[in-house]
Amino acid sequence: MTTAAMLSKEGKKVLVLEKHYTHGGFSHVFKRPGYEWDVGIHYIGEVGRDNSLTKKLFDYISDGTLEWGDMGDVYDRIVVGDKIYDFVKGVSNFKEQLVKDFPQEEKAITKYIDLVFKVVKTSRSFFGAKALHPVLQFLLGSFMKSPFLKFSSKTTLETMREITDNEELIKVLVGQYGDYGLPPSKSSFAMHAMLVRHYFSGGYFPVGGSSRIADSIVPIIRATGGDVLVKADVLEILINNNCAEGVKMSDGKTLTADMIISGAGIINTYKHLIPDVVARRHTLEKNLQTISPSVAHISLYIGLNGNPKELNLPKANYWIYPEDLSHDEVFDNYVEDVNSEFPVVYISFPSAKDPDWSNRYPGKSTIDIITLMPYEIFEQWEDERWKKRGEEYEQLKDRFAKRLLETLFKHEPHLRDKIDMYELSSPLTTKHFVNYDKGEIYGIDHSPERFEQDFLQPRTPIKNLYLTGQDIATAGIGGALISGVLTTSAILNKNMIKKVMR
Repeated sequence: MTTAAMLSKEGKKVLVLEKHYTHGGFSHVFKRPGYEWDVGIHYIGEVGRDNSLTKKLFDYISDGTLEWGDMGDVYDRIVVGDKIYDFVKGVSNFKEQLVKDFPQEEKAITKYIDLVFKVVKTSRSFFGAKALHPVLQFLLGSFMKSPFLKFSSKTTLETMREITDNEELIKVLVGQYGDYGLPPSKSSFAMHAMLVRHYFSGGYFPVGGSSRIADSIVPIIRATGGDVLVKADVLEILINNNCAEGVKMSDGKTLTADMIISGAGIINTYKHLIPDVVARRHTLEKNLQTISPSVAHISLYIGLNGNPKELNLPKANYWIYPEDLSHDEVFDNYVEDVNSEFPVVYISFPSAKDPDWSNRYPGKSTIDIITLMPYEIFEQWEDERWKKRGEEYEQLKDRFAKRLLETLFKHEPHLRDKIDMYELSSPLTTKHFVNYDKGEIYGIDHSPERFEQDFLQPRTPIKNLYLTGQDIATAGIGGALISGVLTTSAILNKNMIKKVMR
């Protein structure tokens, strides 16, 4: 939608085709009587400063109609056993609080923060190189990418252990790893650093709920004669003489266009949407063997009686971890046996974050609880229809739901008798609505190897076929936003970031 809005503002007529019954991807909401839940937007950084790139981009693609609710001084709470560590808004405040918690580690904490800023600085040219003309990529690509690759080639754990040998401090500093889905020994430190930097200025939430994001973009697309269609399932990209010419829809209709842009994910696009003969000609399957799908998850959506103020709901998120084991140890145990301790439990209180919530849903509140989930646990039902997967499937979901509820009650015991309803989504829910093969939520894994793949860029070997979305940049709405800018820049051969910032 970012690409569509930016191209529309350049005078192009753009059609967005969305398989789901509503637009916005992971930024959409779903509703039940008396409630709505945001399925993928839990907090956004960098929108509290008018001069930040993220804020400028959101303003640009929405004509400044988006408003943001400030989550306050504490945006994330890292819970390790019975200990709570607050991540406080503002770099100096963040550092000051950590030094209070770890008074012997001030030097390491300073080094860590400095390194985060260094990585982010090198990331600008790394991602910028993806939008360059192929000739310029050949001439300048290595020079522009190498400073970033020096950081991205190391795992988060490797880098953290070069900074400190305090395992508790490491556990706390990487306590947001659920935001990109890989534990420290498997994730790229560059991904970790970009995520951490994104929230240094605090967390924010769209006023009116996350559906406001897509709702604010659609009029920009329609203003130049374009449109956004839902329940529009693309079956295949039509390619003739190595040139993308249109798409075939699941209802058999074909639509033609001068240019096709896929935001369906690189695995989906290369494996399912491109004809096999074309994929073989360009050895796209070989490319896909160098990357892996990211983690799947379950999400518990809870409705409560009482407004957020009455229930004393915090705006800060909880990241809850077992005390005895490292992130990697508990992650590996859980993958082997999902009846063992959850590796991470993330709790978000969206109704407390949205200043407009009680105007829309007086006397009600919502909570989201998320944890990781191997796709294989639910795989046996993947061919069954949504909402028709049977009693055994529902019972399995309810067992996980009750475990997550008990985690909530441990930290917010006063909510036990306030629950009005709850509903759990599985990896199959994600697969059904977002079309990812293994129910993954972050596209492809953010491992060190991921950032070494030159084919993860807007241009493809097929003329007039472009890619966008989080696989081109990084996970989350910030990554999707930046990827939209890169794709637009590549299509127009124009530095759109420079234009937006002006």
